Amino acid sequence: MSYINSKELIFSIANGYHFLGSEVIPLNIGEAVKERILELCQEQNISINKLCNMSGVTQSTVNNIISGRNRSATVSTIKKLCDGLGITIEEFFHSDLFKDLEQELK
Repeated sequence: MSYINSKELIFSIANGYHFLGSEVIPLNIGEAVKERILELCQEQNISINKLCNMSGVTQSTVNNIISGRNRSATVSTIKKLCDGLGITIEEFFHSDLFKDLEQELK
């Protein structure tokens, strides 16, 4: 069995990948959006709850994105989150998390 340490895991997520055993797998769009939201909250030193208050997006919507119950946030939701964070949609998606995303099948 192969293990990775937490620094490797953080590096892999920050660079748009995660591990399955020893295999490196790109993130899908939902995972990338989730990680970007968490990353931006950490950068701005705010909680998810504060982000919800700042953006007008309900706590349940953001919780569903973060937990993976909602795999694809709408553009409207992302725009509201960006407005709350004081960034543009372009700045939101300008991250290595969105490079080499996994092809999603319907």
